[in-house]
Amino acid sequence: MQKTLLAALVLAALAGCSDQKADTTMAPKDSAPAAAAAPATAANPFFAPSTLPLLAPPFDQIRDEHYLPAFEEGMKQHRAEIDAIAAQAEPATFANTIEAMERSGAVLFRVAKVFFNLTESTTNETIQQVQAEVAPKLAAHQDAILLDAALYARIKALHEQRETLGLDAEAKRLIERYHQNFVRGGALLDEAGKARLRTLNEELSTLQTTFQERLLKDTNEAALVVDSEAELAGLSAGDIAAAAESAKERGLEGKWLIALQLPSGQPAQAKLENRAVRERLHQASVERGNRGDAQDNNQLIVQIAKLRAEKAALLGYPNHAAYTLDAQMAQTPQAVMEMLTGLAPAARANAEAEAAKLQAVIDAEGGGFKLAPWDWAYYSEKVRKAEYDLDEDAVRPYFELDRVLKDGVFYSANRLFGISAKERTDLPVYHPDVRVFEIFAPDGSTLGLYYADYYARASKRGGAWMDSFVDQSELLGTLPVVLNVLNVPKPPAGEPTLLSFDDANTLFHEFGHAVHGLLSKVRYPMLTGTNVPRDFVEFPSQWYENWMLETSVLKNFAMHYQTGEPIPAELIEKIERAGKFNQGFESLEYIAASLLDMEWHMIGSDAEIGDAQAFERAALAKHKVDYAPVPPRYRSTYFAHIWPGGYGAGYYSYLWSEVLDADAYAWFEENGGLTADNGARIRDLVLSRGDTRPQMDQYRDFAGRDPAIEPLLKRRGLVQKGG
Repeated sequence: MQKTLLAALVLAALAGCSDQKADTTMAPKDSAPAAAAAPATAANPFFAPSTLPLLAPPFDQIRDEHYLPAFEEGMKQHRAEIDAIAAQAEPATFANTIEAMERSGAVLFRVAKVFFNLTESTTNETIQQVQAEVAPKLAAHQDAILLDAALYARIKALHEQRETLGLDAEAKRLIERYHQNFVRGGALLDEAGKARLRTLNEELSTLQTTFQERLLKDTNEAALVVDSEAELAGLSAGDIAAAAESAKERGLEGKWLIALQLPSGQPAQAKLENRAVRERLHQASVERGNRGDAQDNNQLIVQIAKLRAEKAALLGYPNHAAYTLDAQMAQTPQAVMEMLTGLAPAARANAEAEAAKLQAVIDAEGGGFKLAPWDWAYYSEKVRKAEYDLDEDAVRPYFELDRVLKDGVFYSANRLFGISAKERTDLPVYHPDVRVFEIFAPDGSTLGLYYADYYARASKRGGAWMDSFVDQSELLGTLPVVLNVLNVPKPPAGEPTLLSFDDANTLFHEFGHAVHGLLSKVRYPMLTGTNVPRDFVEFPSQWYENWMLETSVLKNFAMHYQTGEPIPAELIEKIERAGKFNQGFESLEYIAASLLDMEWHMIGSDAEIGDAQAFERAALAKHKVDYAPVPPRYRSTYFAHIWPGGYGAGYYSYLWSEVLDADAYAWFEENGGLTADNGARIRDLVLSRGDTRPQMDQYRDFAGRDPAIEPLLKRRGLVQKGG
């Protein structure tokens, strides 16, 4: 997924700045607390543009004590710049208003991009203190801009004249985006409405920060600890060694620890032979944020949902979903619900058919129990082996991390776009595990920088995402500096990193986001790269996943890490056939989570929700996706995507984008596949265009037609007999 920063609170108002997006900083454990932050007059690496190539952040200079002064000084400078724009005596012009805003806020943008990546990938108590202090200030800062009547008057005047100003299409679209952002930000409200909106935004920013902090802490505390290696029977020697290393890092010498991944399902459940251990792992996962302790999120998410509903009503929308979707491709909650509820029956039917197969295996083995959620992955792996003769452990030796990255991910990018990568060890990073690659255009010129942060750690939240330190902009003369963050278990020192199929697929997915940022060729920061609607941003990433199993790519990277032998053709065939396995489960868990998200955000401002768990149960039952063996991919109390993560009323977007992805890949198959000509076409008409043109128009430009849903239905096996 593309990571959405809490900093969007301010970045939405900062149309652009003199530098761009960020990741994290390696912060010393004994850094000074926020209250003892260094004065703004002290040397602060955020106060001036980086002197490193492509404005890459100087992580060797950044310390925790720099953040708060940089935020304060950045907001002060940005507010002064905005005030000057709004107070001009001259009539509004594109240059003195819109372009001036695009250039404003450099210091604030620099620190926000670094800091808010760090809060999710390498956080600590000091950073969390700064985040709690600065989040409401950023919300207030954003409101001060969006609710500035004089500034809005200038934007409104330009919006009304946009067709007569002699501007190109990109500049006109930028004016439209500014006008839309200000209207959606409350510019049309009266003074009482603006005051209430400021309060709502401040409260929401604080609650969302609290959710993020609680979830990280609870996820770490809920990690499964076992006392004997025997309890881990079924795991590989490498997995067991990694669990021992994780326990040692937590001060649990002589024990084994399995850290929790963000979704409900945990990878180890596919291998653990001990059913009781599988159940413990499952319960630890699904009870996050729901244990009645200091990290409990039940009341918190009810507060967030109700405040979002009130904010939507204040802005003239029936609910938060309607507010959110008005600016997305889907446009209305009805369109999303029709898609999800239309697919739900087939997804459940397929999941039930799959469950029957799993139960048959349990019965044949004399298990004497009914299939439960913690059994699904374990027995589906048995069915996979029996029906497809595919053993995940037989695949891992061919998926060594460096080979997947260089000879798979980078190789496919070279085939499609002519770009190449070279690792750099001279640039500072925010954590020792982070690597940096310079990306080159076909002519040998520098295209951008790519930061790779792949290993899991306690200070990193679960999941995987893409973001950037610097965005491409012709106006600012900047090239992209992007990053991918994953959560691959780190092997013991000296051992190879052998990826699971899912981890390798995730690497391709996130690099698809990176490509979207790296190939951008846009003038204005607000419209550049991945700054597109949520239900389009996942299209390039999901489309890029397809190249992992393209025969020429797979053969190029899938070499046995010990022997160097290429992956056998029969194993490739098994992988391809097994790719259609378990689609009922995967579709149902995703659709259930998407419907849960929509139900939370379709409540009205007068809704009474007494019990978050009861609300969740009712929402799932309402759409008949409450199938006990298949819990939602995320339950409400650890659904990080929708509370702090920016996907509120937007989790459906993965499926929406998958319609485009499946159709686009079908187009490639129909037109010669992995070729430079086809790569140039999607680069020029989609990947390089950012938000300069409506997304459906971009897709039609590329494919020559509207997307069809049939390729997706075929991929997911959601076409029932007679249907």
